[in-house]
Amino acid sequence: MKRSDRYDASGLIEAQFEPGSGGRVLKNLRGIKSRRQMNELETQAYGHAIRELSRLYGRTHQFTAADVCKIHQVWLGHIYAWAGQFRGVNLTKGNFTFAAAPHIRQLMEEFGKGPLTRYTPCGGGSKALTARALAIVHAELVLIHPFRDGNGRGARLLATLMALQAGLSVLDFGGIERGKKRLAYFGAVQAAVGKNYRPMEQVFSDVIDRTLKGRGRSASSLGEGP
Repeated sequence: MKRSDRYDASGLIEAQFEPGSGGRVLKNLRGIKSRRQMNELETQAYGHAIRELSRLYGRTHQFTAADVCKIHQVWLGHIYAWAGQFRGVNLTKGNFTFAAAPHIRQLMEEFGKGPLTRYTPCGGGSKALTARALAIVHAELVLIHPFRDGNGRGARLLATLMALQAGLSVLDFGGIERGKKRLAYFGAVQAAVGKNYRPMEQVFSDVIDRTLKGRGRSASSLGEGP
């Protein structure tokens, strides 16, 4: 990701960049200055987090706002000092502004009482119902953007844990950050501002299809277990 595509933030320690990184890598516990090296480390940690979190959260678990923080901390806690903590800086991406930092705690409480209570534990439904549950939870969490960085991938971690509850395997998000699929994803996030979740439902319907295809299964197998 180019520097111009990174989030803009200022003010607190979480907004500081690693000295010598040219403003491309956030200040971190490893002293990493290379964006490529950081991407590799975060990706490796993501895989470890899926394995650890899937053991921590079972099929009957109802997720909470505190769990969202735990998920982020398990993934990035050994890389960033602020992992799992609500951000204190405002974030924008392009012309899109996410929830203001002073409102995050309240918004996350509402998120826990609303979508997380309504749609988790996730399971026992059709592909369409599963896609809708994943879409709403994912979109609302991304719009809040509770952390300094790693919000999209953290929301995908939560979606994967929900999918495991629904009897799917680890979700295959391949291609979602490239080309037309990337544009469709960001369009779906923007549509969710007005509570139009259909575009995001389509995104997750495609992700489920890709995941099932990779396992040689069909949509009718949902609910049968991983």
